[in-house]
Amino acid sequence: MTHYPRRTFLRNTLATAVLVAVGGTGLFSPHRALAAEWPKDAFTAKKLEDAVQALFGSTAMSPSASIKLKAPAQAENSAQVQIQVTADLPNVEAIAILVEKNPSPLVAHASFQGAEGYFSARMKMAQTSDVVAVVKSGGKLYTARQNIKVTVGGCGG
Repeated sequence: MTHYPRRTFLRNTLATAVLVAVGGTGLFSPHRALAAEWPKDAFTAKKLEDAVQALFGSTAMSPSASIKLKAPAQAENSAQVQIQVTADLPNVEAIAILVEKNPSPLVAHASFQGAEGYFSARMKMAQTSDVVAVVKSGGKLYTARQNIKVTVGGCGG
């Protein structure tokens, strides 16, 4: 049997009382202000243009050679398609990845502040489709696209 000294017991009791008191004030509860707003309309849109409009408030996009989209030309596993977007543009504010023929085209969206224009992720594709990267820089929208062929069972057909 272990014997706890009286001081240890009192210290633990006091610490527990403080935690209960602080917890009762709501200081440990999660706050909505800590999370960014989720663009629900953009993620539930069924058309690429509708998703871009809901996300950025505009569909006026200009193609840009400053955006590099790195993805395989052929995806043998459509559930895990690796994609990288690099934007060599000043003041990159956001990058969005969209798959034109997915049931919900918006795959990912990242906002930036004082960071390089780089985004990497794995995405799921429903079928062979254009993948579109939309980059917001200096208040304007720029885009790059690449067609990715999805094979069934990795057979190349």
